[in-house]
Formats: sequence, C-alpha cells, structure tokens
Amino acid sequence: MRNSVKVVIDAYDGTTTFYVFDTDDPIIAAYRRIFPTLFKDASTMPAGLRKHVRYPEMLLKLQAEVYGLYHMTDPEAFYNREDLWTVATEVGLGEGGQQTTQAMQPNFVLMKLPGETGEEFVEILPFTPANRNNLIGWIAGRSDGAQYGTSVVYNFPKTKLVDGPLQIEARIDQNAQLSGQLTLWNQQGSHVRRGALLVIPIGRALLYAEPIYLQAERSPMPELRLVVLALQDRLAYGPTFESALASLFGGAVSSLTAPSTSAAAVPAEPARGAPASAALPAADLNALIAEAARDLADYQRLTAEGKLGEAGQKLEELKRVLDKLNTRPK
Repeated sequence: MRNSVKVVIDAYDGTTTFYVFDTDDPIIAAYRRIFPTLFKDASTMPAGLRKHVRYPEMLLKLQAEVYGLYHMTDPEAFYNREDLWTVATEVGLGEGGQQTTQAMQPNFVLMKLPGETGEEFVEILPFTPANRNNLIGWIAGRSDGAQYGTSVVYNFPKTKLVDGPLQIEARIDQNAQLSGQLTLWNQQGSHVRRGALLVIPIGRALLYAEPIYLQAERSPMPELRLVVLALQDRLAYGPTFESALASLFGGAVSSLTAPSTSAAAVPAEPARGAPASAALPAADLNALIAEAARDLADYQRLTAEGKLGEAGQKLEELKRVLDKLNTRPK
C-alpha cells in the first residue's frame, strides 16, 4: 500500500489534477509514461493547497496493526509473540445504538512532538499490550513540510503503568455519582453518547478528557452535558471544561450542574503535614483555570476559522497552563 498520489478536483469547473508524492512507486512511474501530461510533481502544488494535505487515515491504521507485531526486533521475542501490541480500544456506540468496545480511530491534532521545536499537524493512534488495557506507546503520522508522509513511534516505560482509554472509561463507570446520572439520562427517551477520549500530554503527565453528550430520540443533535477530566491519580467532572478544571486542580467539588461563583473560588486544602503556605493562593489558582478556559475557547475558534498555526500556539499555551496546574505545590 502506497501514499503515492493526491488528486484535487476544482469544485467550480471540475478540473482534476494529480500530484505525485511518491516518485519511487513503479506503478505511478508506468502511468506517467503512458499519460505524460496527467501527473504533476508534488512540488508544483500551490502552497495554500499544500497546507491541507494530510497523512492518510487508512494507511496509519494498517501501519499500526502491522507495527504491533513487527516492532519486535529480537527473533526469540518475535517467535513467541512476547511483546505483541494492539491498537487501544475505547467505549463507543454500536450499530444498534448500544455502548460497545471498539478500536480507537486515528485523531488529527495540533501538537509539539517530543524533541521538536514547533507545533505540527499530526495524526496519532495509541497502543496497548495485547490482552491488556494500559498504554504502551503511540504512533504519529506527520503532515507538515518536509516531514510529510513520515511516521514516528513513542514508547512508554514498561516499568511504569500508564492508564489506557478503557481504564479511564472504567473509572468513569465506577464513579457512583457519574454512573447513576448516566443511567438516569439513558431513560426517558434519551441516550448518552460518549465522545472520543482525548489524551493530552502536559509535561511528564497525561491529561485525559472525555465529553459526554445527551441526545433525545427525536433530535439528531446531541447536547454537551458533561466534561470528564482525569489524571493518573484522580478524576473530576463538570458541565464545562472550566468547571471540570476547577474540580481537578482547584479543589472544587465535582458537580453535574454549573457551580456557583462562591463555590468555584474555594481553594484546595493543603496536603496533611504540609505547611499551609505550600498551597497555591486561590486567586492565582482561579486565574490559571480561567486562562486555560480562554485558551481552549480561542483554540476552538481558530481551528474553526482554519487558522491552524495560531490554533497550535493556543494549544501549546493551554498545555503550559495545565502543566502549571499539575505541578503546582500541593
């Protein structure tokens, strides 16, 4: 399977243009000799159009499935399938509308890859060990500039357990208040729809975020009702991203309804045995949470406007704020 040609069709006059991205593909080379004026080099693609070229989703899915076996380079380990990986799974909706476990689909995100200096538009897919649910690594397909068409894999240390998507889903289901509310919403002519679980790197930690929607049987448009956030050691939720952040990092109580102003301003208590001065002041904590909410809103707006470069900067600002919240003195 090759990522050889990008075909562009002009929506106004139907003109079709073929741009060759893999000049070593023998089949394309034969076609170019048959139809010498049909194909153009990728270098001739207009810059504005080139920014929209993406790493193919199907290609990354197939590469991930194969890499789960062939990442093993030791012959004995390979023969015994000692370190077999599979694409991570999450809770989704089946054809009948019921919740079911299914393989994650590739997600396109704007992020700064480890060791890189700038944001990139990449497609990512996480791995778990075979028959286990913890994260073991992830693959990223790159789309920008000279890196287009290349992929890179990152491994998590085997000595440290990193929660995978299904483990986060289980923690959501095991929360008494959340589980009871989701069961209640799944009655009275409505259905709960759980959005794609996002894994956001913040410093040396991972922030998991899952939106939860409620959809009436007679309405095709789901409504966002909850945002669930989780770290390796705790979980919080709220009707908005900001309220969930306040609960996760600010000590506010998780709630299914919007918190009052006074309740949102209550700071987290210092850890037992730690001096009271070690806790971040309530005003600074609330300012960081508000800044994170603004960065998220700006990121969503800029992404919708197609300003991906500016959106990537806002995403990095959001990650820096989340890193400050996660590493603040306890």
